Amino acid sequence: MTEPVEQSLFEAPPMGEQERMVEAILFASAEPVTLPELVARMPHGCDPAEALVTLRRRYEGRGVHIVKVGDAYAFRTAGDLGFLMQKEHVEQKKLSRAAIETLAIVAYHQPVTRAEIEEIRGVAVSRGTVDLLMELDWIRLGRRRMTPGRPVTFVVTEHFLDHFGLESARDLPGLKELRAAGLLDSRPLPMGFGATTSDDEEEAKTGQSELFED
Repeated sequence: MTEPVEQSLFEAPPMGEQERMVEAILFASAEPVTLPELVARMPHGCDPAEALVTLRRRYEGRGVHIVKVGDAYAFRTAGDLGFLMQKEHVEQKKLSRAAIETLAIVAYHQPVTRAEIEEIRGVAVSRGTVDLLMELDWIRLGRRRMTPGRPVTFVVTEHFLDHFGLESARDLPGLKELRAAGLLDSRPLPMGFGATTSDDEEEAKTGQSELFED
């Protein structure tokens, strides 16, 4: 005997209305929104995943797009209109070469342990450098390695992906694109992002000066 299908006491809103809800949530959110977060905010029975498919098509070719950032979604200005958003501002100090190399190694080798970062760079990694990158929300702790000591690993964050308009770390650009985006300076990096002798000495210093350069 076939069991009766349990039905909700409330009907889900029409798909057109669900699309409006998703659109409103993404528009008002300061951070990318995940599907579980959309489900939690919307009425029972809604299917935000289906609504997103249609919405993303609607915004193709428009001034703003709905893009995927990791496992979340957000409105972003169309790439070819970015020049309209430019404004004068005070330039912040750039990351030191030690911090840049550490970030690059994490981005391209994640998940990676501190020991592996030091092996690639050829120099010990300052705790201050890692702390700074975590404070900036560029990197975060990943899973522990199933090796003796169970060392923690480091991976890049969704904030890092969002800043550079990437859906995942697999979409990371090459060195030329990174320099054009301002992440890397014009100085050549050794193979494997290794540090030079002068950089080793810089890394050995303590204090805030090692994290930034003039």
